[in-house]
Order: sequence, then C-alpha cells, then structure tokens
Amino acid sequence: MKLGVVSDTHGYVDPRLLTALAGVDLILHAGDVGAENVLAALREIAPVQAVFGNNDVKLGGLGLPLVLDLEAAGRRIRIVHELKDRGVLDGVDVLVFGHSHQQVCETRAGVLWLNPGAAGRQGFHALQSLALLTIDDDCAISVEQVPLGPRLKLPRRTATGRMP
Repeated sequence: MKLGVVSDTHGYVDPRLLTALAGVDLILHAGDVGAENVLAALREIAPVQAVFGNNDVKLGGLGLPLVLDLEAAGRRIRIVHELKDRGVLDGVDVLVFGHSHQQVCETRAGVLWLNPGAAGRQGFHALQSLALLTIDDDCAISVEQVPLGPRLKLPRRTATGRMP
C-alpha cells in the first residue's frame, strides 16, 4: 500500500503535488489544509484522511478532527498537525505531523515520526515537499521524502491590498 503524506498546503494546490501523488492508494494530510478545494483536488487522486491545523481554525476546522487514528495495511497511524496533540503513542506505528514546515523521518521508541514538510507556498520554507509512505505485504514500512521544488512565491499585492 502506498500512501501520499502532505501537510501545510495553506489553500494552495501545486500541480507538482498532484503529479507526485499519482498512483497512491491513500492520501494523509497533516493539517493547515487552508481550503476545501485542496481536499477536493486530492480526493480526485485517492481517498483522503486529514486533520485540521492551527490555520484551519478560522475555517471552522473544515469539519476535520484534531487527531485521527487509522489502520492501513496492518499498521496503526496517528495524524496530528502539532506535536503537542500527539497524546500517548502506545500501539502507534507511525506518527504523521506537520506544522514546522520541515521534513522529519526518524524512529523514536519504536514509532516512526514523519513530517512531510510543507506542500504549500505560504511560510518560511524554501522547498515544497511531501512524503511517500509504503507498507509492503510483510508490514515493513519505507519512506521516500519527495522534494517538489523551490517554494513558489505568493503573488504580490498592490497598495490597495489587491492582487495585480
């Protein structure tokens, strides 16, 4: 089973993201989605499981949970946006999180901690990225961190605050 892992899209659907996710079985979004159209675009590729992030609060959380536990190919995965919401990780195989806009892939106390970085163009990150998480038939897990390329700049606003 191949899972696409994204975070911090902040309302932006990068065409490079859609291309990189082609062929995945499931997409996990670790919050700061930014707009319903992001989820809709991702759902055209594969089913989506997502949580809301701190920047989604003003959008009513987009109807998403703060913490999501799911099972995929025999592995238990927990998704949060901020690490402060992770709770006790007993029985969790993979912790997916976002918020920092920095890629993380390391094992701590038997749990894989995975942050795909930021797939959107809003923030301080220089590189847009995602991760591909594969769970094979023996339940072995492998991760590929996927750089999408340099962070695309937001359009500049005019003196009136409008986009040119």
